Amino acid sequence: MTVRLRAHHLLCMLTYVGKGYSPGFVANYDAIAARLSQGEDIEIVAGPDDICAPLAEEADSHCHEPRIDQRDELAIRDVSALMRLPIRTGTRIALTPTLLARFRGAFAANLTRSACVGCEWSGLCSEVARDRYRDSRVRRD
Repeated sequence: MTVRLRAHHLLCMLTYVGKGYSPGFVANYDAIAARLSQGEDIEIVAGPDDICAPLAEEADSHCHEPRIDQRDELAIRDVSALMRLPIRTGTRIALTPTLLARFRGAFAANLTRSACVGCEWSGLCSEVARDRYRDSRVRRD
């Protein structure tokens, strides 16, 4: 199988530590983190993805807001520059231990955080990065 992620979730998965919008959201994200940790590939999608699933059906879900699409665009720009290849809808990424370490190094150095500006989780993500991702649920080491 393949984990379907919108672009800015390539950044969110780096610092996910089991916190989220609701118990259902956290349970779903935990399952996705386990799949990524086991080596499942990632496919970039436009709009709501596997992480959004518990929220996407709610009438007031932020998953469909234009500001979230803008986060995706910023993440695509940053991740494409980091990987030195174009990332777009349909791109498949094998999250190897080396690539995960590269993503995390760039995130900690603020090289890929354009999409994080204004995000309510940004402070927590900064703490996780400062703590060297010790409690992150996505592990590939």
